Amino acid sequence: MAASVDFELPGTPAGEPRPDFPPATAEPVEVLAPAAHWLQQRLLDFGLLMRLDRPIGIWLLLWPTLWALWSAAGGHPRPRLLAIFIAGTVLMRSAGCVINDLYDRNIDPHVRRTRSRPLAARRVTPAEALGLFLALLSLAFVLVLQLDALAVKLAFIGAALTATYPLLKRFFAIPQLYLGLCFAWGVPMAYAAELGTVPRVAWVLMLAAVVWAGVYDTFYAMADRPDDLRIGVKSSAITFGDLDLLMVGAMQAMVLLALLFAGRLLALDAPYYWALGIGAVLFAWQQWLARARDAEGCMRAFHNNNYFGIVILAGMIIEYSSRR
Repeated sequence: MAASVDFELPGTPAGEPRPDFPPATAEPVEVLAPAAHWLQQRLLDFGLLMRLDRPIGIWLLLWPTLWALWSAAGGHPRPRLLAIFIAGTVLMRSAGCVINDLYDRNIDPHVRRTRSRPLAARRVTPAEALGLFLALLSLAFVLVLQLDALAVKLAFIGAALTATYPLLKRFFAIPQLYLGLCFAWGVPMAYAAELGTVPRVAWVLMLAAVVWAGVYDTFYAMADRPDDLRIGVKSSAITFGDLDLLMVGAMQAMVLLALLFAGRLLALDAPYYWALGIGAVLFAWQQWLARARDAEGCMRAFHNNNYFGIVILAGMIIEYSSRR
């Protein structure tokens, strides 16, 4: 007959009764933990779909808009307009990422850099992505309604550009310039919101922003060129071939010339032109970073363009702040 063994709790003297513990209440945890984990994962996937983990796209979209707001307002943009355009930039960049991944959901799994995206990995359904896209557009539209009639009309064109850009990669040889139209459309909108009209200088600034997008997105495309060639996607990096850095250099020169012309039209002074000089140095540094055409160097050149946008804005701010 087996002997019975009575285990004592550590620290409890032998022979004394063991304390009564309340019954375990694990049931709510078992019910709530999966739901909380599911919600957390959904929010994470939606955030990744909107590229909120990679804000570089927001900054590159924002800088030309801020150039326009500062120059249109003579250095004193209205806080209300600043808030509207900053929030609108975040919403529209997020919407652009969602619609891009929706179009590319069957292409991204074949590209090393994009195969883990939520739609490519099938963690988000196309219906969910479309719903998120429409929700972001609706929020942006609410913001746009706070602007004047001309800005509202221009906003519809901007939304159409955003929705159609991903299609261009199928047949347009340099889709980076079409992306530039999307990223630069905030310039005429900012002038329309601030002045009620879009003067010539706004279109010059917009031209600079369009070509600038061609610069940094070509660096981006150079990093993806092997995969794009394999799956048949168009890009400026493929079109330019071994002349890629030369063509990027030509576009960089066009950006600087357009910004120089804009500075003349705005009657800007030394601080702005010093900023252009620093911007030229940054462009030269980007060429050096991408000289080997390796993915890492090209991505570093792409990210370096964030500093270019900051420097041009800083030149405008210092210039206008120095005026009495």
